[in-house]
Amino acid sequence: MMKIQAVLFDLDGTLLNTLEDLTDSVNYVLAQHNMSSRTLEEVRSFVGNGIPMLIRRAVREGTTEEETQRCIQEMLTYYAEHCAIKTAAYPGAQALLQQLRAVGLHTAVVTNKDQFAAEELCREEFADGLSCVIGAAEGRRFKPAPDGVFAAMKALGVSARETVYIGDSDVDMQTAQNAGLAAIGVLWGFRDREYLLPYHPMALVKDFDELGSILLAAQ
Repeated sequence: MMKIQAVLFDLDGTLLNTLEDLTDSVNYVLAQHNMSSRTLEEVRSFVGNGIPMLIRRAVREGTTEEETQRCIQEMLTYYAEHCAIKTAAYPGAQALLQQLRAVGLHTAVVTNKDQFAAEELCREEFADGLSCVIGAAEGRRFKPAPDGVFAAMKALGVSARETVYIGDSDVDMQTAQNAGLAAIGVLWGFRDREYLLPYHPMALVKDFDELGSILLAAQ
């Protein structure tokens, strides 16, 4: 079993259930452009690569680049103001973060969510349970590029061999591979088991208790 010093978490679908607020925000923007709304399940399949890609997948086929860019900016603005209406931590998330911090492990979020929204949600839901939050920012490529992971490891002062990445999607598994990290997939999020298995995570877990047992054994 590897010895770890830091645990990096994806946010949407891993620590937080953000799907309803994302869907409501997407549909607000689509309505402004006289486009058909999207269902929760459609938005679930669209998320994972950041808001610009989410909107590109949600707008109607044939939308011009100019209108798509307007939709992206409107989504960023609207979601920043409405990101915490229905969003909540998954049961067990807060307790696990506190438990990991209590035994001396660094904990951080690395997400494709905009930095402002990521910080606001983490502050509201997890208080002091995280050492740092790395979100989307200019000059930092979206996951599955490893930029955010590298930024978090630099901030925490840890190496890849001391770090594990936790996520719910194929994008998260690719991110871990691209950064040279071990990965654990969670099965309560936005993607099903078959999306995670091809990337050979060290484990797939069904709840936070199971995840905690693995992480504490590797501490």
